[in-house]
Amino acid sequence: MRTKDMQSLGELAAEGLTVLNGLVRGMHTGIAGRVFSSIGPAARPAEIVHDAIAGAVYDALDVTGARVPPKVAEFAAAGLAFDDDPPLDERRGVAEAIAALNGIYGDELAERGNELAAPMAIRAGGRAVALTPGAITAAFGEPTDKLAVFVHGLCQTESSWHRPPRPSTGAPPTWYGERLHEDLGYTPIEIRYNTGQHISTNGRALDDLLTRLLEIWPVPVRHIALIGHSMGGLVARSACHYANERNRRWCRATRQVVCLGSPHMGADLEKTVNAASWLMIRLRETRAIAELLNLRSDGIKDLRFGAVLDDDWGEADPDEFLRDRCREVPFLPHAHYHFVATSAAPTALGMVVGDHLVRPASASGRGRTRRLPFADDAGLVLTGLHHFDLLNHPAIYDRLHQWLSRK
Repeated sequence: MRTKDMQSLGELAAEGLTVLNGLVRGMHTGIAGRVFSSIGPAARPAEIVHDAIAGAVYDALDVTGARVPPKVAEFAAAGLAFDDDPPLDERRGVAEAIAALNGIYGDELAERGNELAAPMAIRAGGRAVALTPGAITAAFGEPTDKLAVFVHGLCQTESSWHRPPRPSTGAPPTWYGERLHEDLGYTPIEIRYNTGQHISTNGRALDDLLTRLLEIWPVPVRHIALIGHSMGGLVARSACHYANERNRRWCRATRQVVCLGSPHMGADLEKTVNAASWLMIRLRETRAIAELLNLRSDGIKDLRFGAVLDDDWGEADPDEFLRDRCREVPFLPHAHYHFVATSAAPTALGMVVGDHLVRPASASGRGRTRRLPFADDAGLVLTGLHHFDLLNHPAIYDRLHQWLSRK
């Protein structure tokens, strides 16, 4: 393991201990305060002594938690680090764990400059591809003039696209990108990004990345398709918006934007957590739990109502109670937009539970007060599938093949 990886893990451990100590301290203080208040003035002397002792203990734990893990990591790195080892994010299992962490807490990691919060990058074989002509040529030996850009969802990496299909489908084990390359001549471009950051932050980063990619791509690019799963569909929509504002060349070449199970109108789980934390923060006994829940990342909070622009969150309290501030973002006039929605249950129940994470109404952009301008024939609605089945399913590939065949 490299020195900087050990240091990053030490910093992460210190932050985790600090958060845990804050949770225990907050719950202890809330419960104790309720007990002393119920007794009345007679308990005041005992309360003063209790608060002094408890405060000293928690302060000591804070100092210990903040200093010991980094020191242990520094000591370990001095004797055990091998700086020629591959980065942690190139080991698939570790990379997936880091991606899950980033989804939950990645905005803070990025703000602190932690190495575990890697910037958005193109990946090939699990490794980041530098945006230089030599690196691109080495990674893509047979470049074509058509690109299919794959953008994964929350807490995932590009390896999620390689999920095998259900055996019952009888579909080949190859992933969408490989099949699109063989059938239609698309070069698949796999993106990995920190899903804990704001969707609009990642949208701008994707815009910058694709702008640079087209500058150094070995052949002129005439056709681009963006394919996003879950949060990835929102990131793709955000990137298109900012690229259109800047008249980017890649945006002018974009012909299809496909959103697989994307919560355009928001995700019910995030709305539920928002409501629960809003209620719990009003009780002293549960305030610490609410504060812990409110530490979830900006990216997760953006999923509450499908925020894809800076303006959707820039002036807002991120923990306000279920207020939808999202504006509509026009589709690119020259591109075809498509959605896939699914439910894990038959029609009536499926409309409520959706695919366990996103309901069909949200995935198809049909809300009570907002509606995305998908064409009537622009979508595919399936039943009996859960959220992650969307990553590899024959019915979806057939429709991708149809959509991406359009000029």
